[in-house]
Amino acid sequence: MSRPPRPVLQGCAVLLAGSLMFTGCTRGSQVRKERAAGTASASGCQAAVDKARAAVEKASAKDAPWDGPTTGPKAQAGKTIVYVAQSMQNPGVAGVAAGLEQASKAIGWTLKSIDGQGTPAGIQNAFNQALALNPDGIVIGGFDPNTTANQVAQANAAKIPLVGWQALATPGPSTSPKLFTNVTTKVDDVAKISADYIIDQSNGDAGVVIFTDSSIPFAEGKSQMIKKELETCSTIKLLKYDNIPLADVAARMPAETNALLSSMGDKWTYSVAINDVYFENATAAFRQAGRTAATAPVNVGAGDGDAAALTRIRTGDFQAATVPSPLRSEGWQIVDELNRAFAGEQASGYVPQVHVATQENSTEDNFWDPVGYDAAYKKIWGK
Repeated sequence: MSRPPRPVLQGCAVLLAGSLMFTGCTRGSQVRKERAAGTASASGCQAAVDKARAAVEKASAKDAPWDGPTTGPKAQAGKTIVYVAQSMQNPGVAGVAAGLEQASKAIGWTLKSIDGQGTPAGIQNAFNQALALNPDGIVIGGFDPNTTANQVAQANAAKIPLVGWQALATPGPSTSPKLFTNVTTKVDDVAKISADYIIDQSNGDAGVVIFTDSSIPFAEGKSQMIKKELETCSTIKLLKYDNIPLADVAARMPAETNALLSSMGDKWTYSVAINDVYFENATAAFRQAGRTAATAPVNVGAGDGDAAALTRIRTGDFQAATVPSPLRSEGWQIVDELNRAFAGEQASGYVPQVHVATQENSTEDNFWDPVGYDAAYKKIWGK
C-alpha cells in the first residue's frame, strides 16, 4: 500500500551484530520513496532484503497467469454435490461458495449449500443434512473434519468423495481423516511471504509485533514460521510476540492496540497477524489515538484476505497488505477435484499460488484470482 512520506522515525531499537543499537525504523512508503529517488541506504541485512524483495515482486503481480492443471477428465454428467459451510458469515467460506456456484453451473452439476452457522453442533447438523441427501460428493468448507469424525466415517463408508477447503493445514490427499484432497495454499508459503513483505518494505529496518493465537496449533505454527523468516534479517527487531486468541480478538484488540502504542510508541513500525481480523479490530484504536495511515504501524495479514481486509488495503484504512486465498478459483478447483474423483482418477496435486495483495494491485470487487482459471477448467471439462 502506498503511504504518504513521513520522516524516518527515531528511537527504534534493533539488534545488530549481537548488540542493541538505536536507529530509525522507516515505514514502507519512506523506503519506496528513497528507492525511487535512488537515495536508499544499504540495509544491514542486504542479502535477506534482496531475496525478500524478489519474492514479493513475484507474488505481487496483478495479472498472474493461471499455473494450475490444464489436463484432466471430461465432465462427469449429472452430479449433485453439497457444500457444508463452516459459516456463510465467514467471508472466506462465502467466497469459495461463489466459486463453487460458478463452477457447478459451468460443468452442469447441481450444488446445494448448507450453513453450519459457525458452531460445532451446527456444523455436525449441516453434515448430517448433507449425508441425508445422498449426494455424489461433499465439500468440507473451512472446518476441521476431525470435529465431524462420525459424519466423515459415514461418507467414507458410503464411498462419497470428500474434498476439503482449508480443512487441514496441508494441501493434497489425506488418509486420516480420509479426504480425496484438501484445497488450500501452503501455510509456510503464506507465512514466509508475509514476513518477506516486511523485510522488503522496511529495507530490513523494522520494529515488529506478531499477533497470533497460540491455542490453535495451525495458527501457532504459522506465526513461528513468520518469526523464523523475520529472523533471516538480523536488523529486524521483534518487539512482542502477542498471543490473543481469535475468539477474544474483538474484545481485547482495541485495548491491546492502545497499550502497545503507549508502551512502544514509534518503535512499533510493523505488525503481522495470522489473520486479518486482528486489524479489523485495531482500526478504531488507531484513530482514537490520533494515528493516521502514515503514522500508524504498517499492518500485514498472513491470511485469509477476506473482502473487508482487501477493502481496508484498497482504501488505506490501517492495513497495508495481506496474503489472500484465491477464493473463487479455489471453488473451481474443488469442482475439478471432485470430477477427478468421480472419473476414478487421482487428485490434481495443484497448490494455489501465493499472492500479496496491496493497494497498488487491489481490485474493486475485493477478490484476487489468477488470470484464466475458469477458461482452463472449462477446457479440461469439455465445456
